[in-house]
Amino acid sequence: MEFRPSELILIRHGESASEGRLCGRTDVDLADAAMPALANLAGLLPGVERVVVSPAKRCKQTAERLWPTAALVEDPLLWEQDFGAWDGLPYNDLPDVGDLTRAELARFAAPKGESFADLCARVHPALMKLAAETVDEPVIVVAHAGIVRAGISLALGDLSAGLGFVVDPLSLTRLTCHPKGTFAVSCVNWRPGG
Repeated sequence: MEFRPSELILIRHGESASEGRLCGRTDVDLADAAMPALANLAGLLPGVERVVVSPAKRCKQTAERLWPTAALVEDPLLWEQDFGAWDGLPYNDLPDVGDLTRAELARFAAPKGESFADLCARVHPALMKLAAETVDEPVIVVAHAGIVRAGISLALGDLSAGLGFVVDPLSLTRLTCHPKGTFAVSCVNWRPGG
């Protein structure tokens, strides 16, 4: 796979060892089941020298396995959404948030957590900074589903738009960065063979 210099490549970490729990800020490792998919993807993404990662173990482990010799740059702004009191709960125990529109869901926050709108307020400036660095080479970001959705929302100019997209583990989302901070979405949720 070839990347263009003006691209911001957002990759969601591999499947995590979350054991059926919501893990935003809970720092879990990659699952053993992620290894075959990582091997498939690694062969398609050669020659990467610089990767920006969330500080989460699952993101760093994904990047290290995809590019063992690349320089990893951690950015604390790229942590997943803080789900507050719900973080670490089994999915089956999560409260039903009702029948919210995407706009309402973007503003909703779990107790002591942050909303998707809060996440976007934190992440958008970081992604804009990285987009400005894509002049000579693409920038690879290994992070979380929420970060990828925030990137899609930024590119589409609609805060809640990213919530309408599926972001699978080890999927790629490609944003073409244009001058003056505008974007074009090249692809979303691409996976080898998927």
